[in-house]
Amino acid sequence: MTDVVDPATRSRMMSGIGARNTKPELVVRKALFAAGFRFRLHRKDLPGCPDVVLPGRRIAVFVHGCFWHAHRGCRFAKIPAARREFWEAKLAANVERDRRAIGALVSAGWRVLVVWECATRLVDMRGALPELLRRWIDSSEVSGEFCSDSTLP
Repeated sequence: MTDVVDPATRSRMMSGIGARNTKPELVVRKALFAAGFRFRLHRKDLPGCPDVVLPGRRIAVFVHGCFWHAHRGCRFAKIPAARREFWEAKLAANVERDRRAIGALVSAGWRVLVVWECATRLVDMRGALPELLRRWIDSSEVSGEFCSDSTLP
């Protein structure tokens, strides 16, 4: 299958996709603030440049887009039909890079949470996110993730 738009248009469309301050990231930051946590953003000195960092608690939070980070079983993570081999390789590389960054953080004594984009899209989940984040932060879990299938309080 070929792309429905010409290469120049696709390039312009893709270049407009931001890596920081995305809507899901803003939802997570507002939930953390509402739960009473203060944080730093995009720490380049940490593996993977986590989206949100709670340095005093040594917690790194990644807010992953379901498509870009190939969220397994998620309806938002479908591989495009056009240039399928390219997308499979690109997304697999993203997943491997995420795995290495999380592993490096955990090895360095950090706790790591991944919040998937699909968790920020559901109204019920957005409302519950401050409490879910508070519970996870107050727990002793080394790593975790929230997605649309996560248990609500």
